[in-house]
Amino acid sequence: MDTVAHDFLVKILETPSASGYEEPIQKLVREYLKSCAETIETDAHGNVIGTANPGGSCRMFLAGHCDQIGLIVQHIDADGYISVQPIGGWDPMQLIGAHVVIWTASGGIPGVMSRKPIHLLSDEERKTVPKMKDLWIDIGADTKEDAEKVVRIGDSATFALKYQPLRNGLAASVAMDDKIGLWVVLEAFRRAVAAGPLPCSLSVSSTVQEEIGLRGAKTSCHRVDPHVAIAVDVTHATDCPTIDKKTEGDISLGKGPVVYRGPNMHPQVVERLLQAGENGDIPIQLSAFGRATPTDANALQVTRDGVATGLVSVPNRYMHSAVETVSLDDADKTADLLAAFCRGLEGDIDWSPK
Repeated sequence: MDTVAHDFLVKILETPSASGYEEPIQKLVREYLKSCAETIETDAHGNVIGTANPGGSCRMFLAGHCDQIGLIVQHIDADGYISVQPIGGWDPMQLIGAHVVIWTASGGIPGVMSRKPIHLLSDEERKTVPKMKDLWIDIGADTKEDAEKVVRIGDSATFALKYQPLRNGLAASVAMDDKIGLWVVLEAFRRAVAAGPLPCSLSVSSTVQEEIGLRGAKTSCHRVDPHVAIAVDVTHATDCPTIDKKTEGDISLGKGPVVYRGPNMHPQVVERLLQAGENGDIPIQLSAFGRATPTDANALQVTRDGVATGLVSVPNRYMHSAVETVSLDDADKTADLLAAFCRGLEGDIDWSPK
């Protein structure tokens, strides 16, 4: 991963983008696309779509969601403590004792996610998984009026955003789901364009609101109307304790991108991905999913009268936590794989299954 691309990854990881509050990261996406897209547009939903060679006969679409799970301010009590609702799928245990930031019109307000200390919990409370209503954010305010000077109902919040390099080319951060996937599709788009004239019309979208129902994929795919599309997301790495490979698959960090097979994935797209990997000496891990996946690929496949769809994933440990961990080499190889796939879309291709 070159320095410019790495710096962009760090920048988007350290930029807030809770579902419905993606404007800050989309500004970065538009800026990044200026060097390689012929057109850049932002739709009413908030998706950013870049396109190259718009007149190509085969319309190819890459989608990576920019939103992250977050919190939304619901209530401020008389003493200035702040209660929140979840945006997306949270394990409340991940929040206890976490550093958080409330993102306001005037900037980020640091706080700590708190609950009653263990010494004061009843025996029954100690046995019970806490609910979101049992937690609160403390920003250091001493009254409701003091808190309301900086925080409004409806402000979003996230874990404190921090990129942490680890040994052997690994990196940990909040929101690797799916900012590493977003990085992959943008970088794949840039690499495909830089390699010379494209054989297809190629569009890439930084989609919004995936974490609350795959919403941006539906609207952006409808706008592009592609023949073929690939979603890039993260998937569970199973190379750590307590995860059953028999049920979750055998997926490791550092062994390359994951290509999914199953009813949500078009067989011809899968085979073309595997061939691109073989031609480019890119290692690929296979995984299976027996129903519609909980990713943007779900929405892409059933847009309009159907889209030939693929799902490529970056292995990720500790999903939906403050320490999501990926291999940077996996991300780099995933971008190479998708760029090669796009550049292989020559001539008229019949995507109807035979």
